[in-house]
Amino acid sequence: MSEIQHKETPHIKPEGAEIAETILLPGDPLRAKFIAETYLEDVVQFNKVRGMLGYTGTYQGRRISVMGTGMGTPSMSLYSWELIHVFGVKNLIRIGSAGAIQDHLNLYDIVFAMGSATDSNYGHQYNLPGHYSITASFELLEKAKKIADQKGQKVHVGNVLSSDIFYNADPTALQKWSEMGVLCAEMESAGLYMNAAHAGVNALCILTISDHIFRHESTTPEERQTAFTKMMEIALELA
Repeated sequence: MSEIQHKETPHIKPEGAEIAETILLPGDPLRAKFIAETYLEDVVQFNKVRGMLGYTGTYQGRRISVMGTGMGTPSMSLYSWELIHVFGVKNLIRIGSAGAIQDHLNLYDIVFAMGSATDSNYGHQYNLPGHYSITASFELLEKAKKIADQKGQKVHVGNVLSSDIFYNADPTALQKWSEMGVLCAEMESAGLYMNAAHAGVNALCILTISDHIFRHESTTPEERQTAFTKMMEIALELA
C-alpha cells in the first residue's frame, strides 16, 4: 500500500484503508452509504469522522470511492482539498440534488454542470486580476455525456448556480439567474471546480432535480437519499 494511504487529516482518517483516485461526492453521507451498500463490492469504510462516511470498493472491477461532503462551498472545499492534496484523488464527481429554475426542467431530470455561476467569494483567495470562469473538466464531462447517451438517458448540459445562500433575503435573486439561462441552483460545484482547477485534477458535478423552485414541486428527503439511481449509475461508470 502506498505511503499516501497512511496519511490522515483532522477530518479524514482512513486508518490504512485505500482511497481511490476516482471518488463520488454526494452531499449526504447516508447517500454515500447507500451507494456503497447497493453498488460496490469488497467495500471498506475509510472514514467516519464527524459522521462524514466514506467507502472504497469495486464497481465492474474498477476501484472507486464514495464519501459525503456536507452542504455548501466551505464544507465541499475542505473535503475536496484534503482528498486532492493529502490523498491523491484525481477525479472528483459531485452527485447531488438541485432546484430547477427553468420551465423545461422537471423533477428527476439530470443536469451536467458545464459551468458554475456563483455568489461565493471562495475564488478571492487566488488573487486573480479579473473574474474566473468556473467550469467542469471537459474530460469527465465528455465521458459522462457519452455514458448517458449509451444508456439512452436524456441529460441537460449547461450552467448552474452554486450559491452560498439557501434562504435568500432577495426574493428576486433566482429569477435574475434564470434570465441568464442558468438551469438550476445548488451549493457546492463552484468550490469543487476551483479546487480541482487550481490543483490540475478533474471535477464534474452531476445533479438530479429534486425541486422546481418556481413551480413549488419537490421530492422527499428519503427520495433524495436513495432514488437518484440514474445519476449514480452514470457517475459510477466514470471510474
